[in-house]
Amino acid sequence: MILASLLFAFIAAALHVYIFTMESVTWTRPATWKRFSVASQADAEITRPLAYNQGFYNLFLAIGAFIGIGCVALASEGSAQAVVGWTLVFSCCGSMLLAALVLALSGKKYLRAAATQGATPLLAVVLGVLAQAL
Repeated sequence: MILASLLFAFIAAALHVYIFTMESVTWTRPATWKRFSVASQADAEITRPLAYNQGFYNLFLAIGAFIGIGCVALASEGSAQAVVGWTLVFSCCGSMLLAALVLALSGKKYLRAAATQGATPLLAVVLGVLAQAL
């Protein structure tokens, strides 16, 4: 279960790097802003600073998850390094999951995006908790 948890955490982190790229690098490209339901190029330009900032939040969550995965993978079971790793995995994936919940509560049109954003961190957290309990 540990390996499965770390795999789902890795996928969640990779997805958040991709989201960072869209929000902070390619936001003003039509393919990107249309994916986020932005109405026009002008609106994309106006919202660019907000998206840029939000993208970095996603990047920092991903980096934290990657560091946590690395700590767990390289640590001996029960060591301080493993505790630090799991803390990072749970806090970063938990934040991703809560952000997906907020997105889902924002409106029905966001349910698919919320499910995409929240499924892998949910699996990472659930499997990680089960692995720690067993």
